[in-house]
Amino acid sequence: MLENYFPILLFVLVGLAVGVIPVALGGILAPHRPDSAKNSPYECGFEAFEDARMKFDVRYYLVAILFILFDLEIAFLFPWAVVLQEIGLFGFVAMVIFLSILVVGFVYEWKKGALEWE
Repeated sequence: MLENYFPILLFVLVGLAVGVIPVALGGILAPHRPDSAKNSPYECGFEAFEDARMKFDVRYYLVAILFILFDLEIAFLFPWAVVLQEIGLFGFVAMVIFLSILVVGFVYEWKKGALEWE
């Protein structure tokens, strides 16, 4: 009976090893040369402990929205690829139209300079 659980135990042990061994090796073998830039918290391109009422650059929001948009595009591609043979030509054409609209939006954002970081 217990031999049925051996693959699960092996899976858990390999998973723990993959997670713990690189962290342990990094702690042992990595050079320890801290400085103020490495130890400072990095938030969104400005100092973390300033006035909370300062103006926030809209580019951070734009990049976040673009990331979510193209992340969702990939999330729609996986189920579509799985059932492509079942939905046939109609599903293929619908996805091509969907991707074309997203590509047009991406090219528009690229031409407007929304992906440029100064």
